[in-house]
Amino acid sequence: MSVRTQRIIMNGITGRMGYRQHLVRSILAIRDEGGIELPDGSRLQVEPILVGRNHDKLAELAARHDIAEFTTDLDGALADDTASIYFDAQVTSERKKAILKALAAGKHVYTEKPLAETVEEGLEIAEAGAAAGTVNGVVHDKIYLPGLIKLKRLVDSGFFGRILSVRGEFGYWVFEGDLIPAQRPSWNYRAADGGGMVLDMFCHWNYVFEHLFGRVDSVIAKAVTHIPERWDERGERYDATADDAAYAIFEIGDTIVQMNSSWAVRVERKELVEFQVDGTHGSAVAGLFGCRVQPRVRTPKPVWNPDLPTDQDFRSQWDEVPDNQEFGNGFRAQWEEYLRDVVAGRPHPYDFMSAVRGLELVEAGLQSSAEGRRVEVETRTS
Repeated sequence: MSVRTQRIIMNGITGRMGYRQHLVRSILAIRDEGGIELPDGSRLQVEPILVGRNHDKLAELAARHDIAEFTTDLDGALADDTASIYFDAQVTSERKKAILKALAAGKHVYTEKPLAETVEEGLEIAEAGAAAGTVNGVVHDKIYLPGLIKLKRLVDSGFFGRILSVRGEFGYWVFEGDLIPAQRPSWNYRAADGGGMVLDMFCHWNYVFEHLFGRVDSVIAKAVTHIPERWDERGERYDATADDAAYAIFEIGDTIVQMNSSWAVRVERKELVEFQVDGTHGSAVAGLFGCRVQPRVRTPKPVWNPDLPTDQDFRSQWDEVPDNQEFGNGFRAQWEEYLRDVVAGRPHPYDFMSAVRGLELVEAGLQSSAEGRRVEVETRTS
């Protein structure tokens, strides 16, 4: 059995998401299990090259995980012809210039989202990607979650009949940082650094909605900054200038989607994100892992009576969709798909253009919030 090695330049892996999900649970997990099997029976092994700004952090990670190469010199790493893939998990504001350098160096590019801070920047990257002729991909991790995989099965099977509406709740309380350290990086709450709930999460919601229900036609949104001051990683107070919550209504054909996203909400639900889908023949509630259903024939018949407490336990009237397949880490699953696409020389389905559509929804949402009106989503991409 032949084995080939794919060297991957990984930039920004000292951050929480880059380290835990992309380095440890994806690339190192693939490496430590001997690579991934290809259609011809051979195996593709991976070898990370760590890139970042802090030499000491990189050295510590490299030593901890037996990684041979690390550097603070991105240009030098990109000049290495033996490394053909560049991965970016930096802060959003730093992403564009690094990706353009990687494309100019002839690299395949896989990146976290948002792809850029604006549609124009995203289109510039997409055009550069097309000119480079390499395989580009953007992380679409949420559609690989077990709960949304189950929900997709229900949609494809016709379980819902005609889908009427979707209600989504996402978020949790992110501590301000004064009494208890914040559990998310401070740059997320500074607009100048590319922070903001709309920019962060509408990119996710766009590909989730596309995957499950179709493309968004219009949006009504309200973006707010509930917590105006926070304390950073050094314990220093700063002004929170980015929106930390967004409340939106999206139209997808005849389906109405209501989506609340907030870093200033306390959780009273089973999971940190849940989507309730209601259709003529049944309903479902899906989270990261679980998915509960109530078909038409199991739907109760409550009657409104404000004089007496209800005698129905509504939550017990839903059935759990079983784990009838093995679910792996979603980030790793998409990494493996992307790597197979690179080897095969074929386009990755979740490419730069799909990320630009997410940015188009971001801009429509911000425009709606600023102008207080419904905004149609103008798609300039296929």
